[in-house]
Amino acid sequence: MRIKTIEKLCCPFDRSDLELTIISKDVTENITEGLLICTCCNRVYPIMRGIPVMSPDEYREFKLEKPILERWQKYLNGKKVENFRLIS
Repeated sequence: MRIKTIEKLCCPFDRSDLELTIISKDVTENITEGLLICTCCNRVYPIMRGIPVMSPDEYREFKLEKPILERWQKYLNGKKVENFRLIS
């Protein structure tokens, strides 16, 4: 996913800005893994294989995303994710 594309995204719930954490890029500088975090509601949207997972909560399965978020724990600055939201 290109950074220019990410700059156009907003939180689908409250339309707030998203904070980007880049975890990895490919050779063309496209983001392959990362996190988008809503600045208002603290929802976490992972980017996997260049695709952000931004479905409504009721269509997401936390147990499928949990292993990825645990692997990326060091990028969450000591916070945890519960019910797709970042908590202290």
